[in-house]
Amino acid sequence: MTQRVELAAVMDRLAIDSLITEYAVTVDDGDWDAYQRLFTPDGRADYSSAGGIDASAAEVAGWLAGTMELFPMRQHLIVNRRLRFGTLDQDIDDVAQIQADYVNPMRFTAPEGAEDGGGQAPAPDFVCGGRYAFTALRTAGGWRLSQVTVQEKWRQTQQRSHSRTTS
Repeated sequence: MTQRVELAAVMDRLAIDSLITEYAVTVDDGDWDAYQRLFTPDGRADYSSAGGIDASAAEVAGWLAGTMELFPMRQHLIVNRRLRFGTLDQDIDDVAQIQADYVNPMRFTAPEGAEDGGGQAPAPDFVCGGRYAFTALRTAGGWRLSQVTVQEKWRQTQQRSHSRTTS
């Protein structure tokens, strides 16, 4: 393999890593227009294993916008990324399969007026985890997602207790 080919592979890996990071950030920030721009025009996402929908990126963005209103605090952590390049239409390395684990802690919206003495909402925490399967395609505009499949493996809800000590 030549240095030029090796450099191109490293650049593709960095671009795909950035794409996956942007995916997490757009969901966490609720930037649904940016979320849709991460996908190819026919891109799809499947959240059915987590109780969601399997639809076009635009439809999923709408569903996420409504669902994520329940969680004003959310933080996707996408780790253990495994990347494999493949062949599409006789061109080498035009498609990438990415498998990545996720942990997603979120906080529910507190009921109206439910705050402790420190101004904190005693809302329950919600944490889920699982694995993503991403398919990315090289496009004229760079790497874009053509398919995202969420495989939720676990979830946990717990009530946080807030105690304050005064002296």
